[in-house]
Amino acid sequence: MLDIVGAIFATAVYATVVGVLIGLSQARPAAKLAAFAFAAAWLALIVAAAGGFDLRAVALGPVPVNLLPFVALVALLFGAWFLIPQVRSALLSLPLSALVALNITRVAGIFFVLLYAQGRLSAPFAPSAGWGDVITGLAAIPLVLMMRAQSDRAAVLPIALWNAFGTLDLVVAISLGIMSAPGTPFRIFTDEPGTLAMTQLPWIMIPTMLVPIYLLIHLAVATKLRELSAAAQRTQSHARA
Repeated sequence: MLDIVGAIFATAVYATVVGVLIGLSQARPAAKLAAFAFAAAWLALIVAAAGGFDLRAVALGPVPVNLLPFVALVALLFGAWFLIPQVRSALLSLPLSALVALNITRVAGIFFVLLYAQGRLSAPFAPSAGWGDVITGLAAIPLVLMMRAQSDRAAVLPIALWNAFGTLDLVVAISLGIMSAPGTPFRIFTDEPGTLAMTQLPWIMIPTMLVPIYLLIHLAVATKLRELSAAAQRTQSHARA
């Protein structure tokens, strides 16, 4: 039952995040269509690979099986950000409040805690990743409300602190996941079953689809905050002059 609910929720979150990032951006229609096509193809690839093969056997090799698509998607997303100005401009065209609000979906981290309670994920990975995501998601709610009631500039400091925490949460989760993966030379935390569930549907969708996108969102938030701070400094300089 938990797997069915998780599959529905993960698919809905992916569709929501992708839909907002692409649909609300100021990219050209052709570019939006290409981005939507890539997102759909990536979803189909991950589901087909995880559903059509016994990835548990592969996961016992030297590299965790879900690490490969994670690295590939991170390279694609961040490569596009740094190498294609149009991609960066499209993401930065989204309102800061929308970028922060997308992280509310990370309350789905409670699934990690439930999987841990069922004995399907181990500590410290599951509790850390789960509660870290829940905190990040819940903390995003008052920040979005603050931006709606005031200007983005008034919320720069709390958003910066929240953004740092949310990024650190993802980095720690990735690190603990690698160090808990069964059968790999990176494994430090040896309690069973480790992170084996993260190589199976629907949970493989989280590291191979959602985590790279959340990392990119945090980068976009940090960039917009830096632009807001620079604009505030310019305003103050003009006022003094």
